[in-house]
Amino acid sequence: MDKAFELVSLKGGAYSIRSKEHGETMHIGSGPGQEALELHIRQQRLGQRVGEWKESDPFVIWDIGLGPAGNAITAIEELADTQVPVEIHSFEIDTSVLDFALLHAKELGYLAGWEGIIKSLLTEGVAYPKPNIRWCLHRGDFSRQAPKAPAPSVIFFDPYSPARNSEMWNLDTFRSLWAAVSDVSAPPCTMTNYTRSTSVRVTMLLAGWFVGAGVPTGDKDVTTILSNRLHLLEKPLDAMWLSRVRSSTNAAPIRGRNYEKGPISAEDYAKLATLSQFAPE
Repeated sequence: MDKAFELVSLKGGAYSIRSKEHGETMHIGSGPGQEALELHIRQQRLGQRVGEWKESDPFVIWDIGLGPAGNAITAIEELADTQVPVEIHSFEIDTSVLDFALLHAKELGYLAGWEGIIKSLLTEGVAYPKPNIRWCLHRGDFSRQAPKAPAPSVIFFDPYSPARNSEMWNLDTFRSLWAAVSDVSAPPCTMTNYTRSTSVRVTMLLAGWFVGAGVPTGDKDVTTILSNRLHLLEKPLDAMWLSRVRSSTNAAPIRGRNYEKGPISAEDYAKLATLSQFAPE
């Protein structure tokens, strides 16, 4: 019996994976495939944007927190009919959860038929699910190393929660991500994730990102979407949200590798209030 993970049955009948170490169930609301569609694929209009891609370089997707590969596989299935060159760069510190998922491909459903591709990815570090789609695996702690991949147009951000994995949600990590897309030559980029935490959103904003309210998924009534272009956000966080930050008991940005909850400091609030996202129209 696996000591690190276990299969769990969700309300809708789908199966997902629970990490015993972190005490968290992945894609808890609706299962890996459905959450990937709602949160990442449809919200970022992936199929449409790839179809409109006119550059000579490939359309690049960063998949941060490969996990059991639900997000990447759903993206590849969404792009089944495209002929546009696409690169998917998956980042993962520990692929043991994907090894566990392979053992339970039948129960999980979305992995059925993908076993060969996944094994190639794990053993060779690269796989070609379609001739025009190159899927690369980057092993290591993303929070401790600069990502070595071309600038992305789409980012799936899906690590464990800040309470269990704060280093992936801190100011340094989001600054590293921002550095990859902040150059004027970088393509328009959006990044989706499942959180609605005020402290995480403050951290993202102070790192340089434009931040908005994201779509509901599973049991979450709202999530978060980021971009390097303000106009790409349908519901950017506004002055009303900013006014609530001052009174929040959990609005301090995440620094270092410990998640310490608390109100925002006067200095951090002053920095937040001067960001162009909150400038009067």
